[in-house]
This record gives sequence, structure tokens and C-alpha cells, in this order.
Amino acid sequence: MPVFRGSAVAIVTPFHEEDESLNFDAFADIIDYQIENGTDAIVVCGSTGEAATMTEEEHMQTVKFCIDHVRHRVPVIAGTGSNCTRTAIHLSKQAVEDGADALLLVSPYYNKGTQQGLYLHYKAVADAVNGCPLLVYNVPSRSGVNVLPETVARLVRDVPNIVGIKEASGNISQIAKLMALTDGKIELYSGNDDQVVPLLALGGLGVISVVANIAPQAMHEMCARFFAGDVAGAAKIQRDTYPLFENLFSEVNPIPVKKAVNLLGQHAGPLRMPLTEMEPEHAEKLRQAMVDFGLI
Repeated sequence: MPVFRGSAVAIVTPFHEEDESLNFDAFADIIDYQIENGTDAIVVCGSTGEAATMTEEEHMQTVKFCIDHVRHRVPVIAGTGSNCTRTAIHLSKQAVEDGADALLLVSPYYNKGTQQGLYLHYKAVADAVNGCPLLVYNVPSRSGVNVLPETVARLVRDVPNIVGIKEASGNISQIAKLMALTDGKIELYSGNDDQVVPLLALGGLGVISVVANIAPQAMHEMCARFFAGDVAGAAKIQRDTYPLFENLFSEVNPIPVKKAVNLLGQHAGPLRMPLTEMEPEHAEKLRQAMVDFGLI
């Protein structure tokens, strides 16, 4: 069985307004909203969850809270990546101990490992977590390094619990090559909300979505329609959600999506520096896109 099929939300992490501490009461409400509105899985402590500004202790507390609160209603995928392999192993082992259904590891950033270094990094983490499924997260725009199709295919071939990839390179040709090299025997998830249907057409299983934070039903329905054979219906939802996508990425993620979740009244709270609040003109365009979509 795959880790999940459909739409997984790359969920925001709420902070208290006063001191930017973790707000678990608000997090519980956000998790429940997602599950009640059709989200197929939850990715906690990813880029959208501001994991980069958390201490290791906060990171582990957030993952554990999410797992405990979800209570197996949907799969929980823990973001446990780091540019330090030892740190990634530490976070990953703790997430598995706490009950994560799978792990999502961003390619090591800043260090910019070679393809051999990336291979050994992912293999070391996978070998340390006793068979827990692991997804590679390829996002060159953030990490500064591209995990090439040949490297991913080698990992999937050599390491049994490296089962798939969140692909956010935006390079459809590269993704098609990966699917050819693996004969489609890899769990492919779109990391870009504007490319879900194209990746499903290549054999993908779904999306790890930022848009799902505010439109979980639409993102779930897009995937469900495609799997049911209604490709035209899925494509229409892809087109209809584009204004949301465009405005949610008018500034660096997760600045806009946290603003959007707050506009829904879900108390996501502030951003942690160096992220700053959304520029007023961008915020107004985002609010209007949400009005036009019927969200507020």
C-alpha cells in the first residue's frame, strides 16, 4: 500500500501571538478541520510548518502532538530532514518511535552534497529507521541542489523503505525521466499545487499541498476525480484553484498561507523571523482570491 493517495496538506504550525510559542490548542483545531474536510494525509514540520525556525525539541513536540491528535484517522508524515545527516537520523528515529506513518526528508540544503553524497545521506537515514517508509523531497529552489532521477531511481532500487518522492523541481521532463527509469514503480507526489494533474497523468499518486491548508476539499476532489477517470473534472479544479496558488506564492511560502489561514479564523498566529508579515497589497489580492473562491 502507498503511504497515501490523494491530497496531503503541508500543514502550518500555529504560534501564540504574545511570544511565538507553539499553540497546540489552535493546532488541534486546524488538524480537525483538515480531516473533516477530506484531507487524505497530514505532513507535519515541513517547510510550510516553519520547521526551519524550530528548536529540535519544538520540532519533536510538534510531530508527537500531531500524531497523538490525529489518532490514525489519516496517515501522518513527519518532516525530519536536515542538512546534517546525524540530525536527520535523530529526528527521524524519534518520529518513528512516536508513531509516524512515514517520513519526508528534504534534500540537504546549503551543504549541496554530490549525487553520491545525497544517495548516502538518504540511505543512512532509511537504514536507521527500521523499515519506516521514507519519501525524498526534491526542492532545488530551497535546497540549492537537485536530486537527479538517476539518484532517486538508485535509492528506490537499493533501499526497500525509500518508496517515493515529493517532486517540487517543477521540471516535468525530469519527472517523466524518473518515472521511466523506475518503470513507474515509485510513489510520486507533486510538490507544486499547479502541477498536480500533469503529475497524476505520469503515474503520480497525489500532492503534498500548500493550497490544501485553505481549500482541502478542492485538492482532495481534484485527485479523487482523476482517479475515478474524470480527467476533465480534475483539470477544471486545477484551473479553478490557480488564483489561490498564484496568490499563496506571491511571497515566499509560508508567509501567504499563514495569512490565509488566519483570514479563515483558524488562529495560525504570527510568523517567526526572518519571515515577516505579508505586504498589504499582496494580502488584499490574496483575500480577494479567497472571496472569489468562496472561502471567505
